[in-house]
Amino acid sequence: MFYAPFSWSASSLTIASPTDLEPYMTTALGLSALAASPGIDPPEPGDLSLSLAGAELVDLVDLQAVLLDDGRLLPAASPRIQDDLLLEAASTIVRDAPYETVEQWLWRRGRDLAARYRRALEATVSGTPAHSSRRSFRRSRPLPVVPPAVDRALGRMTDGRPVVVALAAAARIVEAADETLGELDPDEAAVVGAVHQAVTRLAAERQRRSIERVGFDDIARGF
Repeated sequence: MFYAPFSWSASSLTIASPTDLEPYMTTALGLSALAASPGIDPPEPGDLSLSLAGAELVDLVDLQAVLLDDGRLLPAASPRIQDDLLLEAASTIVRDAPYETVEQWLWRRGRDLAARYRRALEATVSGTPAHSSRRSFRRSRPLPVVPPAVDRALGRMTDGRPVVVALAAAARIVEAADETLGELDPDEAAVVGAVHQAVTRLAAERQRRSIERVGFDDIARGF
């Protein structure tokens, strides 16, 4: 897979109004836009889904909707959230002890999340409601042309928040320098570390299944 050095160019995606996207540029939506940009080989949907769940968690921690305590997610305040997917994420936080670990959250919340954010991104771009289809966007086409407003929103997010680059690197969209990872705060580092572990586990599972398929094909050819 091709890993692009981190850069964003306003070469893909149009929206009806420049102000439509900027208030809703959550970390996860920005990460989804990066994954769908021209010149980037789309990541594995499972890897991206886990990173998107991590991105949601980073925003929920920033909003103080959840607290990280020794690797577990403790429910906190219920802030006003405009973004539908992030609001949904906040509403699904486990509120009973012993609560969830970060990794448990990633696996549960990450299910089909890449496809859902792809639809949300397409709806934001086109100004039409997202489809209810659960189709994956594996190797999907790039979105149509990113306007300057989106470029500015993504630029502000990535320039000021190394965690965005770190999560993109976890999904194998870009490469992150060691100094970028060193700029994460403890909560961000905990989330990014859990995403890396989950992506590694998922890659190992894909490899195991691939080996099993090859073995089965070899046996089948023997008959």
